[in-house]
Amino acid sequence: METPVHLTCIMKILFELMKSVVVGIGQKAKVRKGMLSLAAIFLILQMYFIRELLAAELLFGLGFAVLLMLGCVFYIVGAIGDKGLDWAEVGIRVASNLARRSYAGLEELSRKPFRHPRSESAQ
Repeated sequence: METPVHLTCIMKILFELMKSVVVGIGQKAKVRKGMLSLAAIFLILQMYFIRELLAAELLFGLGFAVLLMLGCVFYIVGAIGDKGLDWAEVGIRVASNLARRSYAGLEELSRKPFRHPRSESAQ
């Protein structure tokens, strides 16, 4: 999309006007020294605020990294617990089959007499 011609002309005129104002201010020695002082103060404050913002961003990033690690740990513990329940279910099935077979074997054993019918104590 092209910008209209009149908007481009207005922007050029405003740029030339700002340029002439800056050049006029720069020619006066006292104003130039004051402007340099203000620009230096502005740049120093900008550097300070940028450092503060970077430090705050790093602290927030560190906090979110800690939260991410906690979330990962909780997820891993949950996944291990879920696998543990699956393994417990398999173990219970094996134990129940073993208990059922043992009970059936004990039941069969209890039907048989303890002594042989022709032993001395039985006669």
